[in-house]
Amino acid sequence: MTFLWTSGEIAEATGGTAHGDFQASGVAFDSREIGPGDLFVAMKGAATDGHRFVGQAFAAGASGALVSEPVDHPHVRVADSFRALQDLGRAARLRGGATVIGITGSVGKTGVKEALFAALDRAAPGRAHRSVKSYNNHSGVPLSLARMPRGARWGVFEMGMNHEGELAALTAIVRPHVAVVTAVAPAHREYFADEEAIADAKAEIFEGLEPDGTAIIPFDSPHRDRLAAAARPHAKHILSFGLGEGADVRATYSVRGAKGGTMATASLPGAQLSFTVGQPGDHWLSNALAVLAAVHAAGGDLAAAGLALADLGGLPGRGARRLVPLDGGEALLIDESYNANPASMAATLKMLGEEEVTGRRLAVLGAMRELGSASEDFHAALAEPVRNARVDYAILVGEEMAALAKALGGEVKLAHVPDAAAAAKIAREAIAPGDAMLVKGSNSIGLAALVEALAGGKS
Repeated sequence: MTFLWTSGEIAEATGGTAHGDFQASGVAFDSREIGPGDLFVAMKGAATDGHRFVGQAFAAGASGALVSEPVDHPHVRVADSFRALQDLGRAARLRGGATVIGITGSVGKTGVKEALFAALDRAAPGRAHRSVKSYNNHSGVPLSLARMPRGARWGVFEMGMNHEGELAALTAIVRPHVAVVTAVAPAHREYFADEEAIADAKAEIFEGLEPDGTAIIPFDSPHRDRLAAAARPHAKHILSFGLGEGADVRATYSVRGAKGGTMATASLPGAQLSFTVGQPGDHWLSNALAVLAAVHAAGGDLAAAGLALADLGGLPGRGARRLVPLDGGEALLIDESYNANPASMAATLKMLGEEEVTGRRLAVLGAMRELGSASEDFHAALAEPVRNARVDYAILVGEEMAALAKALGGEVKLAHVPDAAAAAKIAREAIAPGDAMLVKGSNSIGLAALVEALAGGKS
């Protein structure tokens, strides 16, 4: 079995003391994710102490542990296991020759991360590494780095934030050669004075760039010049992507594909590529252009990237398209249940409006959280995208959605319910063969359970 770390290497990277010799083939800080040969990182948090689960981790097959307390198993003991995880991530970043790409943005960062990984892995199978799930915070990013194989050619890391300064700390660990901002939108607006402040916080990713690094920015964003100005002190190269005339990576032609995706031609510095985006929606064309810009900057294979974009499927909670078996046929369920902000709501509603259906267009829309004092206005403003999408029936979930219900008036048939359980009951009764149902809301609303209840696990 190929191993990531030896106990000696872990001790050297973290300044700890090894007790017993072992090799680790993986790293996890959740004992429920431990597999045979993994290193278990026991961290102390506000809610629980990972040291309580050391026995459970070894019962699941852990080969060693990273701890700040003595345990009766092979381990490396350190003063602070969270800081040690960060040190392990830094050591992984420095020990190989991988080209590292960091990705952030208010919307699209997980999709771009997954698509970019698929593009790079298509060209060199097994040589690309990326952060899994949404491990994009102060603990998830160093964990993802610590998991990077020794022989990785590329490492793709998602970085998230909801407060000023958080990305600056993460990018100092990742030290990307390529840093991507997918988009700037009023996500987490509660914690920022305005959207310009959000753009500034996203631009912190450029502070960690390697000296010869490349910054990739959204050309069509109203914050393009602000992002570019923030990148200049840190980036040797700046690439923009978008649809507008003047973008460095630009879609010069695009048309909706027969199966709902997009066929496009992109112009890049010194190259041109005709390709297909398997995922439907204008936002996915933008994501694809960001991917191509990153592949170009990282020295990847553009032709392989085009093939990967054509094959890319939707992620659970982020665009997965599932078929709901019903008496007399089936309906399409579009799963966007993981998260929501005003920009992503508008984009996915537009996609629903473009969906070819024999039945109706239904939308289960959960409240958007962390929008602060502007929350009511942002929710009310969804009325226009709902109308434009020709939604036949809207099921609105959460008290914040009262503003949208009021704004829609009697123009669209709707139900306004307090929680996901009530929405699931109505959705189950409403959906019929030939319908397309979009499910989208902030993760805290819990609409993922509604998706599972409706789809019954079929995709």
